[in-house]
Amino acid sequence: MRAQFRFRLRLVLVFVFLVALSIIVRLYFIQIVRGQDYAQKADRQFASGGSGLFDRGSIYFTRKDGTLISAATLATGFLVAINPQILSDPEGAYASITAVVPGLLSHDAFLAAASKKSQVHIEIAHRLSDEEGKALDAKHIPGVQVLRERWRLYPGGALAAQAIGIVSYGSSDTLSGQTGLEATYNDSLERSGDSLYKNFFAELFSNVGNLLVLAQDAREGDVITTIEPEVQTRLQDDLTKVTQRYSSKESGGIIMDPTTGAILAFASYPTYDGNNLQEVDPTLLGNPLVEHVHEFGSIMKPLTLTSALDAGVITPETTYTDTGCITVNTASICNWDLKARGVVPMKQVIVQSLNLGAAWVATELGQDSFRAYFTKLFGTKTGIDVPNEGHALLSNLSKPQQIGYDTAAFGQGIAVTPIQMMRALGALANRGTMVTPHLVRAVRLNSGIERTLDWGKTTQVFSSTAVREITSMMDAVVDEKLNDGKAKIPTMSVAAKTGTAQLTMPGGGYYTDRFFHSFVGFFPSYNPRFIILLYTNDPKGVTYASETLNSTFLDLVHFLIDYYAVPPDRGLPVQAGVVSTHSG
Repeated sequence: MRAQFRFRLRLVLVFVFLVALSIIVRLYFIQIVRGQDYAQKADRQFASGGSGLFDRGSIYFTRKDGTLISAATLATGFLVAINPQILSDPEGAYASITAVVPGLLSHDAFLAAASKKSQVHIEIAHRLSDEEGKALDAKHIPGVQVLRERWRLYPGGALAAQAIGIVSYGSSDTLSGQTGLEATYNDSLERSGDSLYKNFFAELFSNVGNLLVLAQDAREGDVITTIEPEVQTRLQDDLTKVTQRYSSKESGGIIMDPTTGAILAFASYPTYDGNNLQEVDPTLLGNPLVEHVHEFGSIMKPLTLTSALDAGVITPETTYTDTGCITVNTASICNWDLKARGVVPMKQVIVQSLNLGAAWVATELGQDSFRAYFTKLFGTKTGIDVPNEGHALLSNLSKPQQIGYDTAAFGQGIAVTPIQMMRALGALANRGTMVTPHLVRAVRLNSGIERTLDWGKTTQVFSSTAVREITSMMDAVVDEKLNDGKAKIPTMSVAAKTGTAQLTMPGGGYYTDRFFHSFVGFFPSYNPRFIILLYTNDPKGVTYASETLNSTFLDLVHFLIDYYAVPPDRGLPVQAGVVSTHSG
């Protein structure tokens, strides 16, 4: 009997514990996890006919310390609607409305709406503040309704606008993401009517040991990006200055962690403010960094030489004879200054940016091998989580003429997107391995659980030995070439390369006075934290990328070193009477 009593007592205690646990979980869910939803639900008392207010998840930037900063959220206010069948005194109603909110709407537009007696609901004004809406509602104007509304708000304005994207009706009658992350993660950001309770316990207790999921497997929640707002702001400001100074058609830049593919800044100029879509040029709504293709010029040379180093057809000590110009398939290829340099080692192909050197390496590599490497680098999309990613134009590498390979070796005759160029060059900063560039690191589900997205797919392109050899050559660009060696940072190794490409003419051929400038660099050179890609399209009054992008690149390098407190990786200056313990 005593044993049975103890057994029953245990059952009762377990039952009480489970009930208490369920109550605690329920209270946590209602008050903490879904508190905002209930507050928003209360706001619906202002909406007519029981209609729901616009609801959508948030998008966040991530500061370097992990703090989340709102990139896209919801703003709440009021709209004004009229019922022309009840509105008996349009003039009086208009006077009452404009007395509270002067300049809200034009007199003629209001009277035109009021004259539509066959309609019962016409919205005449949106996005009134709480103060304005409540003051107008208190007037109780017959035939005038003041209703709660919510709309998408981008607190940063133009900050990362083309990456974040927009919400609009598009071709449907439902507000949804149309561009950028708003479109890619629309399924996570949209809110269904039953999402308040849906799958809470399933999310809470399933897969507790495995919170790493593929991007497409994430469900309703908030999107957490890898974009660092301070870094994004700095990059956008610098690109704006370059574009305005040189009257460029377009400028762009990407700052990425080469080991993970996490993008800290993703910017182009001109751009727009998602809060003022009525003033936006529709051509700016896409993202040039994933959609536009360019001939990048000499920043392609490191990839050419690394391919040859990896294949074993050259070594860092290999030399060739530079004659200034050569003829290939009846076409002329020349160095940028038309000058011959005699016997030249591979390092100088990078440092002096010699077209003939790159063409010579392409010939040594052979068409089949060249095509194989470059198809691996650029033949597929990167998989970045931004819609409408473009394809590289590599048709010259499927033809038998050697001229197509020789020009591709120094970045002309083939065109790729900026994000493809970043992924390929990122392999040089990541021991020969390409990663998947991405802008979102996690989705915070409605349950409060944060699910980290899996971006683990990688592609090995080069050996670590080949990459180290090309890095040494790119180091010399900064230490010896940029600003005549004055750009060298004594405490930090920086690997870099400039690029200048002639722009194509509409009917074929190339302009002799219009250029596409690019710049790539990563640091610390042999254990990189960051890789930076910059470009400016058709700058006026300048010829070379060293004139337009040098200072911008160096500004960003010094900013990142200071902002992230990147430790030095090479010898510090020796002070008087002090022996340095750092090696070079």
